[in-house]
Amino acid sequence: MSVSPTTSLSSLPEPGGVPRAPDGELGKDDFLRLLTAQLRAQDPLSPMDSQAFVAQLAQFASVEQLGGLGKRLDTLLVAQASQNGLTTASLVGREVLYQTDRISLGGGGPAAFQIALADATTETAVIVSDASGRVVRTLDLGARDAGRLTAAWDGLDEAGHALPPGDYFLTVAAVRGDGTAVGAETLARGGVTGVSFDSGVPQLLVGRTVIALSDVLEISIPTP
Repeated sequence: MSVSPTTSLSSLPEPGGVPRAPDGELGKDDFLRLLTAQLRAQDPLSPMDSQAFVAQLAQFASVEQLGGLGKRLDTLLVAQASQNGLTTASLVGREVLYQTDRISLGGGGPAAFQIALADATTETAVIVSDASGRVVRTLDLGARDAGRLTAAWDGLDEAGHALPPGDYFLTVAAVRGDGTAVGAETLARGGVTGVSFDSGVPQLLVGRTVIALSDVLEISIPTP
């Protein structure tokens, strides 16, 4: 009676006593059980090639090392996320200057904001729109030098009527003397009242506004 040699994992029938990993893939315990079964089933007169056996062991060792490395990286990522959350929480109570295209109108007087101009202008205007996109006010700021300038909106529309509290959007229109547009962005300053983790990453709360850390330009301690 002849015995057929078994020299590869793929040629072995699947042992009924070898449990599968939950995702259907072989784990390290499955690999060891199959390797043991392969050794037992080999033909004593024609044993498995030693080089193939060493190659399988080396492959197993590499997989084991990669699995351990992945676990350590996961631990580091969790630790880094926790550290980032703690660092962001320490900003509560600080004052930040951040990039934004909206402004919150409340009942405490004019809503202040800043404009950063890339070049000097001959005409500068800020267009205020409500949540539906309707223009409610245009603020004419005239000629301005390059850099930052502070402006404010009194919360009135073009007819002088007070608008309800809420979020309004700002658009800057600025041109040079030759009529070409000047790059501009709107900024706002406010105190950090909390931290939000809804998106999976820490974000600052300034009143009702959620601010991404990448939009923060300055962090300062409020003056008494």
